[in-house]
Amino acid sequence: MPRPRIPQVLRRLTPDGLRDDPRLRALAVGSGLIPPRTMHTPGEAHLLTTLAAGCEQVVEIGVYEGSSALVLLRALGPGGTLHLIDPFGHQPGALRAGWAATEGATRRVIARAARDGGPRVAWHVERSEDAVRRWSQPVDLVFVDGDHTEAGCRLDWELWHAHVRPGGHIVFHDARSAPGSPAGLPGPTAVVDGLFRNGSPAGWELAEEVDRAVAVRRTR
Repeated sequence: MPRPRIPQVLRRLTPDGLRDDPRLRALAVGSGLIPPRTMHTPGEAHLLTTLAAGCEQVVEIGVYEGSSALVLLRALGPGGTLHLIDPFGHQPGALRAGWAATEGATRRVIARAARDGGPRVAWHVERSEDAVRRWSQPVDLVFVDGDHTEAGCRLDWELWHAHVRPGGHIVFHDARSAPGSPAGLPGPTAVVDGLFRNGSPAGWELAEEVDRAVAVRRTR
C-alpha cells in the first residue's frame, strides 16, 4: 500500500532553507513522505526508458535521491543489472551549493521500487573513477550525471566509453540547451560539443538529443 505523502502545495510553501536541508530531506525522502527530487524532464525520462529497455548492464553515474534510477529500474527487464555509482554527501561539482544526498535515504527509495523477480541493483558508493578500476564486463548504457565540471564529465567519458559494447549508448545529462527546457550546464555541454559537434570519436556517433540530454552510440 502506498505511503501517504505531504501534498505538493504544502511542499511549495516550505522555505527553501528547510526544503533543501540535507538532513530533513533524508528523513522525508527516506520515509516516503516526499518523492525524490526530479532531475530530468519527461522527454529525458522517455529517452532513458527507450535506451534501457532490453539492456543487461546499465550504469548510472550520479544517483542523488534516485529519481532517474527509478526510471531505469522500471525500464530494465528481470535479467538486467542497474549499477548505481555515487559517493553521496556534499559534491560541489555535481550538485547545487548546499544540496546533498544521503546513501541510506536513496537506498530506501530504490528498495521501495524494487520488485520480486525484477532487475538486480548493484551499489557502488564511491566515485566513478574508483568504481571503474575494478570493472570488467561490457555495458549497454552509461548515464553520465555525476561531476558536472568539464574535467569531471570528460573523465567519466574517458574512463567508461571503452566498456560500452557496440550498439550501446552513453547519455550525457545537462549537456545542451533547448527551447522550452532548462539550460544545460557549461561543463557537460563543453565535453559534448568538443567530442561530437564537429565530427565524432572513431567508433562513435551522436544518436539522439532530448532537452538537456545527449545520447551517443558506439558503432563498433
